[in-house]
Amino acid sequence: MKQSKKKHRAISRRPTSVSKNALVTHSAAHSLEEGATMEDVYLASVETDRGVKEQLRLYDTRGLQEGVELPKHYFSVADGFVLVYAVTSLEAFQRVELLKKEIDVFRDKKEVTVIVLGNKTDLLEQRQVETEAAQQWARAEKVRLWEVTVTDRKTLLEPFTYLASKLSQSQNKSTFPLPGRKSKGNNCDN
Repeated sequence: MKQSKKKHRAISRRPTSVSKNALVTHSAAHSLEEGATMEDVYLASVETDRGVKEQLRLYDTRGLQEGVELPKHYFSVADGFVLVYAVTSLEAFQRVELLKKEIDVFRDKKEVTVIVLGNKTDLLEQRQVETEAAQQWARAEKVRLWEVTVTDRKTLLEPFTYLASKLSQSQNKSTFPLPGRKSKGNNCDN
């Protein structure tokens, strides 16, 4: 398998009601390098849909307190965002909706990939966010949404494979027209 030398940065943002870093650590645990965790930064090697391993640097920004915004510098360094909510908390989902709006405002014209993860699907009796309502919102926002659980690591593979694939795709695109090539302009990867 080919190993890419590129490193992509993704910001993981979640409300305080979602486990501190369970999603990131469970999804990246199989590929975390020894000593790669520095505070809340994780380095994961994730295979893309093209069979190339890409390096993802995941910044777990901890829980989102009500009224606290994501620091502005994250918008300039992030290639993508992983927004996480618990399906057992309508309030957590509503905060993710606000975060997505914040990303849209502050990303300027930068092309970023946003994925949304609804966690805790194993707690069926406590569900407050219906799957179809969340998917309808995701379609309207033009983001991909998966419902996952850290108790089944397989549910986490597809979202992170998609993220790594989209991030490596967008880095390979050039908006600079080359001689003999027709310019196609900027395509949105959301």
